[in-house]
Amino acid sequence: MNPDAAADLKELATTLESIEAVTDLPALRVEIADLEDQAGQPDLWNDPDAAQKVTSRLAHASGDLRRLEELRRRLEDLPLLYELAEDESDAEAIADAEAERVKLRTDIESLEVRTLLSGEYDQREALVTIRAGSGGVDAADFAEMLMRMYLRWAEQHNYPVDVYDTSYAEEAGLKSATFAVHTPYAYGTLSVEQGTHRLVRISPFDNQGRRQTSFAAVEVAPVVETSDHVEIDEKELRVDVYRSSGPGGQGVNTTDSAVRLTHLPTGIVVSCQNERSQIQNKASAMVVLQAKLLERRRQEERALMDSLKDTGDASFGNQMRSYVLHPYQMVKDLRTNFEVNNPAAVLDGAIDGFIEAGIRWRRNEATASD
Repeated sequence: MNPDAAADLKELATTLESIEAVTDLPALRVEIADLEDQAGQPDLWNDPDAAQKVTSRLAHASGDLRRLEELRRRLEDLPLLYELAEDESDAEAIADAEAERVKLRTDIESLEVRTLLSGEYDQREALVTIRAGSGGVDAADFAEMLMRMYLRWAEQHNYPVDVYDTSYAEEAGLKSATFAVHTPYAYGTLSVEQGTHRLVRISPFDNQGRRQTSFAAVEVAPVVETSDHVEIDEKELRVDVYRSSGPGGQGVNTTDSAVRLTHLPTGIVVSCQNERSQIQNKASAMVVLQAKLLERRRQEERALMDSLKDTGDASFGNQMRSYVLHPYQMVKDLRTNFEVNNPAAVLDGAIDGFIEAGIRWRRNEATASD
């Protein structure tokens, strides 16, 4: 094995050992055994919500363990692959070993990012809201492009998604949309996507073919759990009901089942129109409102701590990523400087590189301010 490959494998072994230590494999195995015991109880589904949490956590914990064991096996097999290929002077086999080493590094580094998610709410599921900003119909179209990007990303990772609300713009695209991503650490992962996204392109809605800059805002909040104690007084709510509608104003419901909640003390407005009944829509809207109030409380607490530390504004800033389709092709994160020259792939859900760079950047920023 050449010296560079040997040194790289040694470095990967150190990184994997660090991940295994942070994950605490013995504790993870004990947790899986306990969850399997709970899942096997005959009365498990007497409480569907609790049962769902047990089975979901078991699936993800088992997946984490399998992933780590698979990486360990691949790392231990690689020296043997190199040895066999070099003993037989098989250039193709050597190339395969090199490709596996590159792939293994990518997979280990991706898993390493998970160990950086240690915030209070990082392991929660995520509630994502996208809003069209300035730029008219192009901004509404961009908001819809971003929603598709995140839904495709979730689909590629097999993360379940619930769309709570979609408010369509008159000509094209979305005014706003809210959806939940149901997987552990979704909030910690997607929270680095929060901020203003900017699109530069030749507008398909401009008959003169001019270049247009438009903006859309992404908000990410942790899904509320019963232990969070986000109390909402019904007297502080204004409840409006209306008919659901589809793109272009097409009616998709003949009853007033859509619900809009306004939290009077904060002015936060949420709505849900994708369930079948008014009661279901109100319940879903309450979930969204609680998540937004929890995120507001988290940001206020963080702002207070930042002011005490005198570190200034800790937000990501107004503009965090640019998607340029003309006059050149590039997507660039303005915080991390991570960039990709294939906007089509990014808008089709290939955003893991941006997310991983954002998580590392956030950890470095937090470490620098301590």
